[in-house]
Amino acid sequence: MRAPIGHFDTATPAPDCLDELVGPVADAVRQWSGSVPADRFVHVDTDPQWADTAVFVEHYGRELLEQSANCVVVAGKRGGETTLAACVVLSTTRVDVNGVVRRRLGARKASFAAMDTAVGETGMEYGGITPIGLPAAWPVLVDSAVVDLPYVLVGSGRRRGKLLVPGKAFAELPGAVVLEGLGVA
Repeated sequence: MRAPIGHFDTATPAPDCLDELVGPVADAVRQWSGSVPADRFVHVDTDPQWADTAVFVEHYGRELLEQSANCVVVAGKRGGETTLAACVVLSTTRVDVNGVVRRRLGARKASFAAMDTAVGETGMEYGGITPIGLPAAWPVLVDSAVVDLPYVLVGSGRRRGKLLVPGKAFAELPGAVVLEGLGVA
């Protein structure tokens, strides 16, 4: 199979390579019931040393920067309670944690979750966290610009490999809320 975006040596429909994915991501692909068929989610094998966005696009093609999204875990705090959520924004932007995220979570304070919390709660590797397969109770805040793209490159749950996912599928993830202005320049 040829990847729908980018130039990768290996591209496989995600349902055909579940063993390449961490448990929660494989389960989410297996149970996917959105309008976009799961076989349109494509796993591409990539070297873990190139996992971080800046070096990834330098190695695999600068054109991917405009088609890549980052998924970050945030913690909103209010009155001793902490709410974890995920934010998905284009790689060319940053998450508006203290504005859009804080207000959406109804938090007094919001910040990026600690690495051990993000990894422990998601069951994914740091640097590879993806919105596919997150805990069902979490809000998944998605910038509208992500949903508008034909295909988006995101983490696969591991530092090795990425997923290419039709943008509109992000709006159908469990807990997804599509927001304007979540990603800011």
